[in-house]
Amino acid sequence: MQEFMLLQILIGFSVLATAIPKPEDEHKSRVINKEPSNEEHYVNSQHNPAYDHEAFLGEEAKTFDQLTPEESTRRLGIIVDKIDKDKDGYVTGEELKDWILYTQQRYIRDDVEHQWKSHNPEQKEKLPWTEYLAMVYGDMDEHELENHEKSKDNSFSYVALLKKDRRRWAAADLDGDDALTKEEFLAFLHAEETDHMKDIVVIETMEDIDKDEDGKVSLSEYIGDMYDGAEGEEEPEWVKNEKEQFSMYRDKDGDGFLNFEEVKTWIMPTDFDHAEAESRHLIFEADTDADQKLTKDEILEKYDIFVGSQATDFGEALARHDEF
Repeated sequence: MQEFMLLQILIGFSVLATAIPKPEDEHKSRVINKEPSNEEHYVNSQHNPAYDHEAFLGEEAKTFDQLTPEESTRRLGIIVDKIDKDKDGYVTGEELKDWILYTQQRYIRDDVEHQWKSHNPEQKEKLPWTEYLAMVYGDMDEHELENHEKSKDNSFSYVALLKKDRRRWAAADLDGDDALTKEEFLAFLHAEETDHMKDIVVIETMEDIDKDEDGKVSLSEYIGDMYDGAEGEEEPEWVKNEKEQFSMYRDKDGDGFLNFEEVKTWIMPTDFDHAEAESRHLIFEADTDADQKLTKDEILEKYDIFVGSQATDFGEALARHDEF
């Protein structure tokens, strides 16, 4: 039973990782500042429409690619009506930005609701740490977990996982009573969404990347987090670009390493609004009369940009509310 519970921890409920390194031919960024899509917007300097599909329709991409073009277009029209809040027949940049932000937040809201019900079945006002500990780690207490050595197949031990959970819990617990309200539980699950938790995300990121545990991130650790090519293999172009990014922009003091503040600036940039940039991009692509706003016809005409081939679950989400 203990082993099964621990397997669940490792596979199903770790709230810790800010990112999981992708296979060596893929590039997954650790930047978490509300990027509206998990896809790369440009691949080998070519525009990637999958980014726009996810940004417009949300992270839970599942259904639109399974629909007929006619049904997909019909659903897109319903979505456009929802985006046009003032019902003036136009989708403005601000309305489109608000929609993109809404799709980002929908997953978080749904996840918190699901996890809260799962870990707090009695729906009490607060979830105590002791109950969370028993629910997630079974009948193993914190001292027992410390006796586990690092798993041969995993880069972290059970005790490291518990310590990270404990640290997150303490940071999310604003009133210090060792029990989380639903709002505090959101901060625990999605630390990147809450200002007072962002230092925790930076600490966790550095712990993931800083393999020699010297408290800073070297160039080799920075690249190694994203790319693990075979010896003698020619590096992809994006790896070369990342090395330049490290030297020219990430390592601001030029000492060859990223310190805490430099890592924070890297993964949580404050000088760029991804949702606004995506809104402007979509308007640029679909605004045939160049009036800086979109009609429903303009959006439907550029169907492929918004919903074309990328699976999304928004049609499914609306269907659950009997809106189709």
